[in-house]
Amino acid sequence: MLMLRDSPDCDAMQAQWEVLQEALAKGTTRSIGVINYCEGSLKCLLETAKVKPAINYYMVHVGMGQNPTLISLSKFCDENGIRTFGYGAVGEPGPNAELFNSPILKNIGKNHGDKAPEEVALRWVIQGGAAVSVRPTTNFGLGVGVCTGVGTGAGTNGECAKGLWKRAGVFDWKLTEKGMAELTDCHGWTLMTTLLCFRQLVVRVHMVHR
Repeated sequence: MLMLRDSPDCDAMQAQWEVLQEALAKGTTRSIGVINYCEGSLKCLLETAKVKPAINYYMVHVGMGQNPTLISLSKFCDENGIRTFGYGAVGEPGPNAELFNSPILKNIGKNHGDKAPEEVALRWVIQGGAAVSVRPTTNFGLGVGVCTGVGTGAGTNGECAKGLWKRAGVFDWKLTEKGMAELTDCHGWTLMTTLLCFRQLVVRVHMVHR
C-alpha cells in the first residue's frame, strides 16, 4: 500500500494523489490510502479523485470518544467507503502510563475476565469499527524484530510470545454496551486529543489571525 500524508495545499494533494492512482493502475501497488487526513482534506481529494482512499490512518484512542472532530471524520469516512485505520490506541509515540493506570480501564478489564488496560483500550477502538495499529509494549506484543533478539524472551513460551498472543486475543471477546459507553465518555487524557491534520491546523490559524 502507498499512503499520502496530509498537506495544507489542496492542489498539491490532488496532484500527488493522481500519481498514486497511476501507480495503482500500473499494478505497482495493491491499494492507496492517506495519513492524518481531516474531513476538509478528504473533501479536497475527492473533488478530483478517480479512486477513493482505501484507508485513512489517523489517531484514535480512549479519551477521543467525545471529540466532535473525530466523530464527524469517522462518519464522513464511513459514508464515503474509506476505512478508518487508527493508531495510538495504547499511546503515541510510546505506551501511555496514564492510560495503563486508569481506574476506569482497570475496572472494566476486571469485569471482562481480568483483561489488562491496554487490551481494553485496543478493544474499544476495534469494537468502534476501526482497524488498528498498536505500538508494542513489554507485556502486549513486542515487535518481530525485538522478539527475535537475544535476551528478549523470544521463543514460543517467552514473554514476547505471550504478549503477542495477548494482543491477538482482543478479537476473542467483546466489551459490554456499558463498558463501551464508559470508555466513549472518557476525556481529558494526556494523549493527543485532537487529530493531527495540517490542513485543519492551517485553517484554524487563519481564523485566529482574522
